[in-house]
Amino acid sequence: MERNVEKMLNRVSMAFIIIGTLIMVIMILQTPKTCISPEAPSKPHTHFPRSTCDSSPRKHLPLPKKNARLWSSKAWTSRLSSFSSYFLRFRDLGLLRNHTKALCLSAGAGHAPMAMAQIGLSDVTAVELVDSLPLVRRADPHNLPFFDGAFDFAFTAHLDDALFPWRVVEEMERTVRRGGFCVVAVDECGGGDVREIARLFLKSKLVDVANVTLEGSKKTSILLKVQDFKT
Repeated sequence: MERNVEKMLNRVSMAFIIIGTLIMVIMILQTPKTCISPEAPSKPHTHFPRSTCDSSPRKHLPLPKKNARLWSSKAWTSRLSSFSSYFLRFRDLGLLRNHTKALCLSAGAGHAPMAMAQIGLSDVTAVELVDSLPLVRRADPHNLPFFDGAFDFAFTAHLDDALFPWRVVEEMERTVRRGGFCVVAVDECGGGDVREIARLFLKSKLVDVANVTLEGSKKTSILLKVQDFKT
């Protein structure tokens, strides 16, 4: 009896081994099925497909169309409106006119320069570490590629984000002519912090301080007039 059972088990084991081997051979020899037709032309320059069944290349919009889509978005128009309202204050004070040569430092995607153009300025230059054409060109705010006194007005809303704030201030004062103005917008702060920021401007005189709302955040706006030395 035991011998019969042992023979039966051996036969079952052998059958499983044969079946398993056959399955492995079939899997190895079978051509894998894909979602891409063998007749489809090769596309060596397309991006990696978004899924295993997506062989179509991603569409890349031309820059003008890409900008048009961005500039028409609700988020963009909201931030643009915020900057426009902010700069209108300086226009009302007579500091910004159509012919004013303005500089925006750390301008990001370009809301500030577009807002300046929107209120009538025709000569606006904006810089950032990464360009965002056609509004913002690539340049280091710590080392600006402009002549001394090239601008009438300089603005930044990111002085507190600068690696070396004092160096950015030096460049603002260098590139703004005597009698021109520097404006910085920082996170809302008190008199002590304002004085600390004003001390960075060695060639400018503090003119005005105001609490404002910019891009939905509470900010302190600091206006300084460039002179020959600190007074």
